[in-house]
Amino acid sequence: MAEDECKPVAVSRRIDAAAPDIFAILADPGRHLDLDGSGMLREGASNTIVVGIGDIFVMKMHNQALGDYEMNNHIVEYELNRRIGWEPELRDVELPDGAPLPIGNRPGQRWSFELTPDGPNATVVTEIYDCSRAPELVRTIVDNGNGWIESMSKTLERLAGLCRPYSSGGEAP
Repeated sequence: MAEDECKPVAVSRRIDAAAPDIFAILADPGRHLDLDGSGMLREGASNTIVVGIGDIFVMKMHNQALGDYEMNNHIVEYELNRRIGWEPELRDVELPDGAPLPIGNRPGQRWSFELTPDGPNATVVTEIYDCSRAPELVRTIVDNGNGWIESMSKTLERLAGLCRPYSSGGEAP
């Protein structure tokens, strides 16, 4: 498949909270477990709040194919209160069958969130997954990103739920 045949997938939702409050949650890797619509994230990684491009945060993960593993997430997009994005890199994985995986390889996937204010206390949040630069095997496994759409919708639903306590002007939890 040619690179131009694989386009990013995106899911949007209007959330009743100001962009800075939402961004504060997205920039805190410790809150990602609360957001996770995929069910793959696990507790245990300790990270600081992301403050700019070049930062790296670690996520503990699990899925049936890989078991337990960790990902380094390299911040590659950062515009305060507007956009944050990262590229994952395998950090620690042991496959059940002992097959090697390229540890330290960033396979060309990118996760991003765009925040567009929609009134004084509302924001349209768009989650974007782009695997257009990933190897064909990765694109096939995730159906060119379409395999993530349901999880992305759940993530935005969970984000909206986290924002309810302060959608009327309180502080982000």
